[in-house]
Amino acid sequence: MQSHSKHLPAEERRAVTVETVIELAAEQNPSVITTAAIAKRMGLTQGALFRHFPNKDAILKAVMEWVAERLLSRVDKAVEGVSSPLAALEAMFMAHVAFVSEHPGIPRLLFGELQRAEVSPAKRMAQTLIQRYGERLHKLIEEGKAQGELDAALNVEAAAGLFIGTIQGLVMQSLLAGDLKRMRDDAPGIFAIYCRGIRSAA
Repeated sequence: MQSHSKHLPAEERRAVTVETVIELAAEQNPSVITTAAIAKRMGLTQGALFRHFPNKDAILKAVMEWVAERLLSRVDKAVEGVSSPLAALEAMFMAHVAFVSEHPGIPRLLFGELQRAEVSPAKRMAQTLIQRYGERLHKLIEEGKAQGELDAALNVEAAAGLFIGTIQGLVMQSLLAGDLKRMRDDAPGIFAIYCRGIRSAA
């Protein structure tokens, strides 16, 4: 990270710390990222880092808060003014894919936190993100059913779960291929298949 980070105001230092963790997670297993590695990337001592975060869990919680705020803001902006629920679902799907492809460390961090056996502040934040994201999906799917765009008999819970699972599948395939950028190319075709499964036959 930039050498001038040691002279940043407290709030900016916290933001740079979050960005640094996301960068490091794109390069290695998030579980092995240490506070020493974070401080080194930022050109700081661990002592300087701990003036802003008491421990690693506090850093990871801040990272998850950043992810939740940015991702939900991105999808909310994508569906703004889109009157068709089905078109809004597609816009939300593409916005999510674009966000992840721009920040390849995020899915690694998210999966890592959700897999932790213990309940950490970061894991709770990740679970809250999924809950809030799911609420948005449920609303759009219900609207799609009400407007006749989506199958009236559609199971809303299953459709929302499949939406999220489809993106997770894309992420996993891209991680295995070592190229999260390919998600953008694959996403339209994948969404088209999802769409055929939920839309109204009328």
